[in-house]
Amino acid sequence: MCGRYTLTKDSKDIMDYLKIENWDPSIIWERSYNIAPDQKALVLTCKSIPTIQSMYWGLIPSWSKDGKIGSKMINARMETLTTKPTFRKLLHSQRCIIISDGYYEWMQTRKEKRPYYIRDPENKILPLAGLWDVWKNRNDKIRMNYTIITTEPAESVQHIHKRMPAILPKEKLNSWIDCTIPQDKAMKLLKPYTQNLFFHPVSKFVNTPINNSQKCIQHMMIKERF
Repeated sequence: MCGRYTLTKDSKDIMDYLKIENWDPSIIWERSYNIAPDQKALVLTCKSIPTIQSMYWGLIPSWSKDGKIGSKMINARMETLTTKPTFRKLLHSQRCIIISDGYYEWMQTRKEKRPYYIRDPENKILPLAGLWDVWKNRNDKIRMNYTIITTEPAESVQHIHKRMPAILPKEKLNSWIDCTIPQDKAMKLLKPYTQNLFFHPVSKFVNTPINNSQKCIQHMMIKERF
């Protein structure tokens, strides 16, 4: 699964990498070293033109009466996208890209779960495939939200965890968010990542969502064996 990630780039770097000019003017972005479920983060969508929006992490289907369900739907397994009704509908018309530049995963050792930070070797953006929806509560307050799609892990990080977020190659970004492209073709983009990834252990400081600083991603030396 993917339960935390980072986006430490500024708005110019993000727009330059994605080669887009449309940014929701209401968004005031501050870099984050510890994006957690139920927090707002940046998402790229394309209803008419590619646009960066701010959404809550944790999918609440438009038909749901329970707003708490979002905490249980932060991830969507690639293998179930075409079989689960909630995902199947969104796969057809509401695909998105979650903008990140690294993510955390917890390795189970004999003693504990140890957090690792995983990133691009050159600290480039890691675009994650996702789905989004719009939910209204009883007071008609709108909440735009998303889920991150997961796949089997890349070979380089499979010893850390058995799942990983679906990282999209830069040249395939438009193909994923362009929902005029049939879902069967879009599904072929969801593969275990084949390019190199760097990883290192970090401290349990990242375990607490309110902790949000460079300390979250600092390399921690491991002394004991496991």
